[in-house]
Amino acid sequence: MRRAALAIALALFDASAAAQSIEYVYTKFNAKQCKHTKGRAVEDYGSWLCPGYKNLPVRLSAGDQRMYVTFGPLAKDNIAGTQTLGGFNDVYEGTVEWRIEKRADGSERPFATILRWNVVTADDREKATGPIKPSGRVLVVTRLGPGGTCHVGYVDGRSKDANERARRVADERARTFKCETDKAEYAD
Repeated sequence: MRRAALAIALALFDASAAAQSIEYVYTKFNAKQCKHTKGRAVEDYGSWLCPGYKNLPVRLSAGDQRMYVTFGPLAKDNIAGTQTLGGFNDVYEGTVEWRIEKRADGSERPFATILRWNVVTADDREKATGPIKPSGRVLVVTRLGPGGTCHVGYVDGRSKDANERARRVADERARTFKCETDKAEYAD
């Protein structure tokens, strides 16, 4: 009896998973065209609210030569607004790839984003004779709530198959990633 119930449950799960597809939409932002709120301290450059996908805005903030990017409403479980990369970085403008789960009933749910960040490398610092121009690129995969908004993984944006690798991280990890306990990793 248990085997029959398990077989039925697995068949329903497989049918439900097969009925879902993953689609994507691109949106662009440029902080110069977004609503800016000035910072309050010397190394606080402020925050920007930019249009995103449907009702999910892109939220930028910056300070101390680093940026923070999050999506959607600011909430207690929106951890991405406090996450950045270790080295100096920027993402004042970019293209967001929104990964969207299309359900069998026709509804859709954005579950992750992929965004290319500019990162200052050790070579950039060594060769700089003036302002440092970042040559490093990192694709940051961010999980979208409910259940938390946070970084899921990082992909070297200069690698040959970076976009495909980032999509794989988003599609395979973002929906089950637990922001409070799981650690974002560099994807191979």
